[in-house]
Amino acid sequence: MGVLKSMLGLDQLVVLCLLILTGCQSSQGHFNKHVALFVFGDSFFDSGNNNYIKTTPDFQANFWPYGESYFNHPTGRFSNGRLLPDFIAEFAGLPFIPAYLDPHYHNSGFLYGANFASGGSGALVETDAGLVVDLKTQLQYFSDLEKQYRQNLGDAKANQLLSDAVYLFSCGCNDYSVLLSNNESSLLYEQYVEMVIGNLTDVFKEIHAKGGRKIGIGTVPAIGCWPNTRAERPDNTCNEELNIIASQHNHALLHKLQDLGQQLEGFMFANYDISTAINKRMKNPSKYGFKVGDSACCGSGPLRGFFSCGGKRGIREFELCDNPDDYLFFDSLHPSEAAVRQFAELFWNGDSKFTSPYNFKTLFQGVGPQIGDIQSTSSVDVKVGRIETGSGVDADGAVI
Repeated sequence: MGVLKSMLGLDQLVVLCLLILTGCQSSQGHFNKHVALFVFGDSFFDSGNNNYIKTTPDFQANFWPYGESYFNHPTGRFSNGRLLPDFIAEFAGLPFIPAYLDPHYHNSGFLYGANFASGGSGALVETDAGLVVDLKTQLQYFSDLEKQYRQNLGDAKANQLLSDAVYLFSCGCNDYSVLLSNNESSLLYEQYVEMVIGNLTDVFKEIHAKGGRKIGIGTVPAIGCWPNTRAERPDNTCNEELNIIASQHNHALLHKLQDLGQQLEGFMFANYDISTAINKRMKNPSKYGFKVGDSACCGSGPLRGFFSCGGKRGIREFELCDNPDDYLFFDSLHPSEAAVRQFAELFWNGDSKFTSPYNFKTLFQGVGPQIGDIQSTSSVDVKVGRIETGSGVDADGAVI
């Protein structure tokens, strides 16, 4: 390695190491073909973009104890460790997908993809406006990167990269949280859901117009029963109104995705049900290897539900559990790394109970439908493998 280092510059040496690593991973069962991953959304997926914008600590996680379990330092991820896109990238044989706004990666070329997600953002520009990178701006960043690909790679290779790529989304939670915090009338809920779904649809169509074909997007969880929501209510009960809106969103989203499968050539999607996965673990944490399913590892107040983890969000005092892996939630709004790993395994290689009509592995393999092939979840012949699990764990991630 000393000889190589003397002959090659540092940048070339890094590229060589990545090529060697990719080759090793391919021989161990990963895909030989490089498929890029582009990530859009909110704090469930933000790998550090909010470190580089003017905002407040409410929308950042670049301080201890975030990142403590895996990175040993805060990265901007709202977790004690890795997020869902990190695990999906690992399963696909990719390195961690860099935050687009991180200046350290601006000369990298982003050939493995880019993460545009921003904690606190929503599908609507008005959601936490001025403090986050909204979805419309995230799409603009992707458009800028598309132009860069065409300049650096040429149209043919850029088209291939964009067509093969997987586009991963987490969006909607913040839109509905803001709606209820503003005490809007329930008469507006249906109209509001239509606006959110409409904005998401516009983004999907724009990505398709640029050559993208493979979308992964999750359901909106029943955040009305999460620690943060319950802690802010006088009786610490669930906000069922918020859960109803989430359910309406999920129903409308699936129908819209099915419509797009009819309308757009080559369009395929994975609608992963993170809502059900979280609900099951909240109701029966021990079945899935957790000790606590209704309280957070890090925070303060009832259920450690106040969003005070790290002591930089207005409340300086907070509690931190001894072992985050015992908890479904790391802070009052975000699952722990242990939980996210379980979700990633379900969505990567699970069947239609977890993600439909395709799983993420199928998206990366790229065996997709032609126009008109997708009609409804019930009528699709879902060709996916069973989830690969370790000993003592079933296909749902439950401890046997």
